[in-house]
Amino acid sequence: MKILVADKLSVSALQSLETLGGKLTVLPDLTAEDLPQHIADNEVLIVRSTRVTSETIAAASALALIIRAGAGVNTIDLKEASRRGIYVANCPGENTQAVVELTMGLLIAADRRIIDAAHDLRAGKWNKKEYGKAHGLAGRTLGIIGLGAIGRGVALAAHGLKMNVIAWSRSFTPEMEVELGIGYCESPKEVAKKADAVTVHLASSAETKHLINEAFFSRMKDGAIFVNTSRGDVVDTTALKKAIRDKKLKVGLDVYEGEPGGGVADFADTELAAMTACTPHIGAST
Repeated sequence: MKILVADKLSVSALQSLETLGGKLTVLPDLTAEDLPQHIADNEVLIVRSTRVTSETIAAASALALIIRAGAGVNTIDLKEASRRGIYVANCPGENTQAVVELTMGLLIAADRRIIDAAHDLRAGKWNKKEYGKAHGLAGRTLGIIGLGAIGRGVALAAHGLKMNVIAWSRSFTPEMEVELGIGYCESPKEVAKKADAVTVHLASSAETKHLINEAFFSRMKDGAIFVNTSRGDVVDTTALKKAIRDKKLKVGLDVYEGEPGGGVADFADTELAAMTACTPHIGAST
């Protein structure tokens, strides 16, 4: 079986595929635009962040399976894959702990302004007076939007930091409060109003696009923390920038609207990067 690996995978994963009889072509630096030229007669395509467009699927002569080595499949043209009878699979749960850890890292980085402080030190500027103003997290309230495996993992980690946790999720009911030790909220806006920090853990879909918008941010407390390690299009970027300016939100981001689809690329929204503690969609990458 011919397998094209179009993103970086661990050595152990590649060895396992070869043990199963796979004939591997490993091209981890391919972009979405490059992929159609290399798909050829491969029967399996494995990707992580690289987008699989209709052009790639149309160029494939033998493709039977596309595997997203991650939780979501929003980077794959499912409609075209379905039309061609190509099966699409993902790996839910495998990246849970990695995303939880980065979420907590961004939460702390936003509160303590770690990236800005490090940037100043590297430029030869010592400013303990400015960067010693953090509130800390213990005793404060973390609001979680989305209580899947990652959201629950974040709740557990937050409890370890002695934070109070509240949440909204379609699957979360008042009866589950005691079991999970998480306060129930009826809506995302209720979470925004009550929380000192908010973290988002939602899949990308038509229903969640821009769910976190100007109305949501208007309810957040001035100076609150906002973290997104889920999907970029869940958040209205224009509304987020406005909230950073007007409400002095401290923000940590790993995902972005219209972010590049490959491992190495230019990033256009340097304005947003300058306003946040930010990483290039590495949540699952441990």
